[in-house]
Amino acid sequence: MTRKPHRNGRGLFLGAVMGAVVGFLLGRGAGNPVFGALLGAVVGSAILYRINPGPWKRD
Repeated sequence: MTRKPHRNGRGLFLGAVMGAVVGFLLGRGAGNPVFGALLGAVVGSAILYRINPGPWKRD
């Protein structure tokens, strides 16, 4: 029996929001807050979508 890795849409959303905030703050220090926010949103959502397991549905 193979287990499929769990993916979580909620992790995708939270990663985008948290990544955008962190990216905005880092980008503001570097001189371009909009680019930092966009890059942070993409990276944060990718990480939390992959790592956050979400609800376990065991049959």
